[in-house]
Amino acid sequence: MKYNTCFFERYASLVIREFLGERYANLENIDRPDLQDNTLGIGIEVTRAIQENKNFANSLINDMAADEILKVDKSLLSDIQRFGYAYGLEGDFLGQYEYDYWNLALPFHRVVESKVRKVIGGFYGDYKEFGLFVFSKENLQIDDIYKAMNFTVDLQQGERLHYDFLFVNQSDHLFVCDLQKKEISRYNLTIDQRRDFFIRSAVGE
Repeated sequence: MKYNTCFFERYASLVIREFLGERYANLENIDRPDLQDNTLGIGIEVTRAIQENKNFANSLINDMAADEILKVDKSLLSDIQRFGYAYGLEGDFLGQYEYDYWNLALPFHRVVESKVRKVIGGFYGDYKEFGLFVFSKENLQIDDIYKAMNFTVDLQQGERLHYDFLFVNQSDHLFVCDLQKKEISRYNLTIDQRRDFFIRSAVGE
């Protein structure tokens, strides 16, 4: 079975709703952009970023050493094997369907640059509010997030179509960048929340 992006798009939708409220309760998983609420005029594109040249093979659960596997809760292993995904769970694992998803990812700034070009060019339609949600495996710190926010603002300066929010999810926390106010909010995701998002995304709730 080949990976698809729906797991991550559902996960993004759940995270946004959890921390930003019912305004985002009716997002639908469609395409271009990935999450849409046509009644409120909200469109959110979901993507991912990774450090250049990072070797993901070492993170794959199938390649883990036996002693590392023994440290993992059996129910956790069972869920990873059952659903083929591991994002949000404890540990630095990849499910079998995630490998290609992450293997095709670009570095953060290149991802943002590409997505900004598309939104200002009308590729994602014409929404009142655009958001860009990035799953990141770059271990970005708060200074990096500020740089990413300013980079995004500069790229789309003066454009009619632009992103209003940049969301950066790093498994255990979410950064929400208000690109109009140039403000950043940080939300911590508990282990229980991440497990809940994982299950609901995997089963397609």
